[in-house]
Amino acid sequence: MAQVTAASHGEHEATTTGLNHRKMLMWAFLGSDCMFFGSLIATYLVYKGKSKAGPFPEDVFSIPVTSVSTFVLLMSSMSMVLAYAALTRGNMKAFRIWLASTVIMGATFLAFQTFEFYEFANHEVVVECNDPDAADWTDLQAKVGSACGSFVAGEETEVTIGEYTVKVFEEDGHAVAETTAGLTPRTNLFGTTFFTLTGFHGAHVTLGVIWLLSLFFFSFRKGGVTPKRNLDVDLAALYWHFVDVVWIVIFTVVYLFGVFQGF
Repeated sequence: MAQVTAASHGEHEATTTGLNHRKMLMWAFLGSDCMFFGSLIATYLVYKGKSKAGPFPEDVFSIPVTSVSTFVLLMSSMSMVLAYAALTRGNMKAFRIWLASTVIMGATFLAFQTFEFYEFANHEVVVECNDPDAADWTDLQAKVGSACGSFVAGEETEVTIGEYTVKVFEEDGHAVAETTAGLTPRTNLFGTTFFTLTGFHGAHVTLGVIWLLSLFFFSFRKGGVTPKRNLDVDLAALYWHFVDVVWIVIFTVVYLFGVFQGF
């Protein structure tokens, strides 16, 4: 009789582990995904600083912009918790509001990432030849700035510095050196490992957004998403929190360690 009752509820069937089979499978998947991202992060660290040509992290990263996108993603975890809590209370209106908020914040994070990738691929290095803070230039800025010696007042000249073609011209009465130094997966080891790691994470976020969006629309269907069938949302929440935790590690290891000399 106990077995019949457990089976009738579906979400709480007896198992050999005491945990729902679907939830156990999700934990197993997340465990394997931990090893997957661990290998990508380890590969990034192994080749960190091994690139022979720029741009390098300090050249392209904008910590304020990435910090905002990180904050948005972390807040999406909070809204996911509130959505699940509202569902278990039977408040479907609040559930849909919080779930929609999670989807919007996840999509916002992806928009930030797309913007970053575009900026990295079209990165321009512009330095003023008489910059008083030249001592703080990155190696790439210093390389571009070395073309300032060819500056001729009133003229625009082009100088080849290594793999870069640097334009030197006058702007607002100041000598300026400028070149395009885009970062792509083929640019250097940094570009390859960076785009592979963050690209796979972005793919995970995209999958999560699609999953949550499908649950949102499914909740309007009779018998679709209900308080009694909250495991469907619980599994999605586990996945979403995992994606957020992985990004905290990536943001720290890749962005912060890559820019701040103290790390």
